[in-house]
Amino acid sequence: MIKVSVMYPNKPGARFDHDYYRDRHMPMVQRLMGDKCRSYTVDKGLAGGAPGTAPTYVAMCHLLCDSVAAFEAGFGPHASEILGDIPKYTDLQPVIQISDVVVG
Repeated sequence: MIKVSVMYPNKPGARFDHDYYRDRHMPMVQRLMGDKCRSYTVDKGLAGGAPGTAPTYVAMCHLLCDSVAAFEAGFGPHASEILGDIPKYTDLQPVIQISDVVVG
């Protein structure tokens, strides 16, 4: 199993609509990807590692898929619609990482 992490860096003055991301964007991603997306989580940054510091990321999502090929098959045909929705909830550029889930 793989995890696709989409992380939005916490930058002063940036816009991020957590409600839209949680209630509209991510359900749309799962609907479009169908069974290629086994599940997903959404995280809202609260704090950094040291007391009183800001979170590194304002938000993150993690998509769980059977393989990189499954992710590509689910995401690829809908990439323009999914990516085109980003300006509706943020002006940040996401950081993406694909990981092999070794403990689950």
